[in-house]
Amino acid sequence: MEKLVNGFLKFRSEVFGNKKVLFTRLSQSQAPRALFITCSDSRVDPTLLTQTDPGELFILRNAGNIVPPYGSMQGGTTATIEYAMAVLKVPHIIVCGHTDCGVMKALLNPEDVKNLPAVKEWLSQAETTRRLMRELHADITGNDRLIKTTQENVRAQLEHLRTHPSVALQLRKS
Repeated sequence: MEKLVNGFLKFRSEVFGNKKVLFTRLSQSQAPRALFITCSDSRVDPTLLTQTDPGELFILRNAGNIVPPYGSMQGGTTATIEYAMAVLKVPHIIVCGHTDCGVMKALLNPEDVKNLPAVKEWLSQAETTRRLMRELHADITGNDRLIKTTQENVRAQLEHLRTHPSVALQLRKS
């Protein structure tokens, strides 16, 4: 915890002053370049990966970078997508999966989350990925199976995004 407090103090004393113009502008409005949807895994840092400054990405993080199809689950993910598209008019959406994802492992091994009811329920939103792996990629094993699951999950979430009215509207306009 001490490292986090010291980091904040350093930000306040050194970084904030050096970027005061940026932070002053951002205090008035935002115009992010993209909605970046990724896993809440601590090893994934969207701004580090993209080398962006505050205000450039509107970031949505959740376990497994899952986008529930519209109407299946109203909550923070759906609200974030709607706000990004309808209010901020974000021009791009990025869905970023990652290696060694615990959620993708749980999709392949549901028994690992049998005692985690909230995680188990959340995984139901990735049923498309689970079925794709079972039906189309049953022959893939080991780490290659986990990598393929991650890839299929990103594709499935892109399809789910199209079910959101605010996304569908922006796609039709472009």
